[in-house]
Amino acid sequence: MSGVRPGTAAPRGGSASRGGAGARGAPGARSGATRGANRAGGEERALTSVAAGDRFRGEEPEHIPRLWHVTLSVSGARAPLTEVRRALEQLAHDHPFLLTSRYADDHAEIRYWEEARDLHDAAAVALRLWGEHRQTAGLPPWEIVGLEVIDRATYHQRIAAGYGPAPATPVGVHPF
Repeated sequence: MSGVRPGTAAPRGGSASRGGAGARGAPGARSGATRGANRAGGEERALTSVAAGDRFRGEEPEHIPRLWHVTLSVSGARAPLTEVRRALEQLAHDHPFLLTSRYADDHAEIRYWEEARDLHDAAAVALRLWGEHRQTAGLPPWEIVGLEVIDRATYHQRIAAGYGPAPATPVGVHPF
């Protein structure tokens, strides 16, 4: 993190905050002529550094991605357990965000964290997960029969109250 506080100008020749290409002549840096024709001649743009969770003036909280705990339940015709397990392991390999999968020969449950702007976005991604990866992971042709999407605070409240999956539930693919 740079030593420049939000709203203060960086010294000339100073570097940008981490990962940025703010130094003059750096790739992606704009020349003074294209930096904004509406600025007065010689006026420098102030560089800012924002800590995680901080917001810019006027920024709405709903535009900041949040973590959502997703539980997706699927069900359908019986399939060999070894094939169901292999398919869920392949899905977990392709998408390491999956926390845990539980399965039987006719249903499965997948739990994971999703980063999304709001519940609608997290739910939309979850509803596409099974169908979009059915062929690549070799998943059974089951249908989605349940979806729960809760925010991080609600998830932790449930765990603290003794509801929901036990925190010691092992990560990975397991039979019911």
